[in-house]
Amino acid sequence: MSRAQPLERGPLRPIELAVGAVLGGATVGLVTIGSVVPLAAGLNLVAAVPLGMIAHRYRVRAMIAACVAAGLVTFVAAGLLPASGLLASATVGGIIGSVKRRHRGLLSVLGLSTLAGLVWAALSVGALLILSASRNLIFDNLRNASKGIQNLAERQPQLAPLGRAVADITETVLHWWWLWIGGGVAAGMIVTGLFSWYVLGSVLDRLAWLPTRDRLDAPPDDRPIAPLPVTLRGAGYRYAGAAHSALHAIDLTIDSGEFVAVVGHNGSGKSTLTRLLAGLPPTEGSVERPGSAGLGHLGGTALVLQRPESQTLGVLVADDVVWGLPTELAASVDVEALLTEVGLAGMGGKETAGLSGGQQQRLAVAAALARRPALLIADEATSMIDPRGRGELVALLAQLPKRHGMAVVLVTHHESDAAAAERVVHLQQGHTVDHLPAWPKPMREARRTPIGSPLLELHGVRHTYNRGTPWEAPALHSVDLTVRRGEALLVVGGNGSGKSTLAWIMAGLIAPSVGRCELAGKSITKQIGRVELAFQHSRLQLQKHTVSAEITDWGGRATGSGAVGKALDAVGLDRAIAARSIEELSGGQAKRVVLAAIVASHPQVVVLDEPLAGLDPEGRADIVELLARLRDSGQTLIIISHDVEDMAAICDRTVHLRSGHLLAAESLHEPQDISSSSIPRQPTAQDSEPRPDPRPSRAVPGWQLDHGRPERGGHR
Repeated sequence: MSRAQPLERGPLRPIELAVGAVLGGATVGLVTIGSVVPLAAGLNLVAAVPLGMIAHRYRVRAMIAACVAAGLVTFVAAGLLPASGLLASATVGGIIGSVKRRHRGLLSVLGLSTLAGLVWAALSVGALLILSASRNLIFDNLRNASKGIQNLAERQPQLAPLGRAVADITETVLHWWWLWIGGGVAAGMIVTGLFSWYVLGSVLDRLAWLPTRDRLDAPPDDRPIAPLPVTLRGAGYRYAGAAHSALHAIDLTIDSGEFVAVVGHNGSGKSTLTRLLAGLPPTEGSVERPGSAGLGHLGGTALVLQRPESQTLGVLVADDVVWGLPTELAASVDVEALLTEVGLAGMGGKETAGLSGGQQQRLAVAAALARRPALLIADEATSMIDPRGRGELVALLAQLPKRHGMAVVLVTHHESDAAAAERVVHLQQGHTVDHLPAWPKPMREARRTPIGSPLLELHGVRHTYNRGTPWEAPALHSVDLTVRRGEALLVVGGNGSGKSTLAWIMAGLIAPSVGRCELAGKSITKQIGRVELAFQHSRLQLQKHTVSAEITDWGGRATGSGAVGKALDAVGLDRAIAARSIEELSGGQAKRVVLAAIVASHPQVVVLDEPLAGLDPEGRADIVELLARLRDSGQTLIIISHDVEDMAAICDRTVHLRSGHLLAAESLHEPQDISSSSIPRQPTAQDSEPRPDPRPSRAVPGWQLDHGRPERGGHR
């Protein structure tokens, strides 16, 4: 059983290294730009914020490590003075962050600023004493400046006394230079510390809601790495501040050579079980293994996570496979053999940015295999890729125990993914169950509003990334497409087919390399905000602290609490969620909040990129029902998805993308209660007028479409 030690001990944790690298890099940028560009000198005042955040959230050693690394990089990039300025900013940030972390007050800031001021004063005076040539150069410049002022003053008899006074003061200061410089530095540090207590301290208070811990953090375990066999006996886990355990009374054993699937819906405790298997100690029961889990270490435990791009670090495929391994070990890895095993043969020299989602997941598996793990955990690794890619990845994972003798645990909410496993563990609300409840497939309802005239049109659209360079990558080829007002269009295609590129072009976020994309006859790039895009990863679009603030930000200043409530009503969320932190939302709730924010912004068209990705059957059914309500309100929807079976319930027409080419458009189904002519296979100019519908429309509660609303200034 793992021996837990306080997290304040031991070497820097991965989260501390990662945050230190990111915020330290931001500090280097601020100081360097502020030193090189005269008009940007004010950035030096902001430079204390990133390092102050490190001091506020993590250990002193994390702050020191980030400061030393950032100081060295700044010295190489900009020289000695900017590096000294960075260290001074780090001192201020460290004082404020540490005081805030320990819940101290103004007196602590005053005491620490005084101490820091004395240290900096001694360093400044000592440096000038040692560097006599530099000191004399500075003094000569000051004397020359003083003499110049005196000469100018003597040209006007009434200013002559002023010139002599300047010369006398200069000589006095230079005679007692150590006192003036030391005292000035000390006083400046004290004043800066007190000022920053109110300014920087307020910033840190506003950012206090951001998460500070890596959920995979585990206490150090100094035993030899031996993760298998691992046995959970009555194991459970309750997160700090939670009213109930996320996982309870789990009995499970995993041994070498096994392929085990863990299936459960969102919130069932799957990811928590993953963390226990990866080394996190349980809060109840026990987890027993012969040694440490060795997460990320050679022969230990490897994780392949849900979002493939978050695991890609190398620029080239071959570099990514061995990224982070010691040089001698990396040299011994047969990269090409690993790439061949995961289906990426011959792609070692390709840039990782050009890989599809399925290829990135395969690359993540190759990188995991390079560490020769005894236990490989794939946590929702199949949820963001198309059905074909998902099947291929599951087949690959199923072969690994036979080839390498390792244990593989596949965590998923797709029952079909578990078919290849030797054992299946079902989780529901933190407990193991015999089987999961079945969720009915969404049933198509008759359209409540007619389809109108052409609204969004693409003519001969082509797009090439890095155009004109050796790294150019064509994404779309001669796409012609017309979307009509009120239509629900489904765009399908495999990973890497160009779906997301098409979505960004239709939203106006990127201009096509060739061709036109027009909304109501005008270029969409000049109408940013009229077409809103819901990203595949909803959390990337949520940038405010609370749900209410997020929706208000999208809707504009005129969006009051009433409008926020109506937007939440429109997506089926309780109005009480408006006060909740964004960090507390589940995946399904985050998707709904993004849609509520879009509702508040009153777009003419909504483009949704993989709206069902990462959701369990219940969440998928909820989102499908929500999109049906938006469609029935008259909203124009463009849904980019590979979940044809679920999306067929609400979409009128489908188009297929394959390798950037748009294939035949077709009706997904014959309408039940309206004429089939109202759902055209290929709209023509003769179909430009709206068709009447005998029944009233079923509007989304609280959402009145306003296509004449002026465009808003920003876009997510």
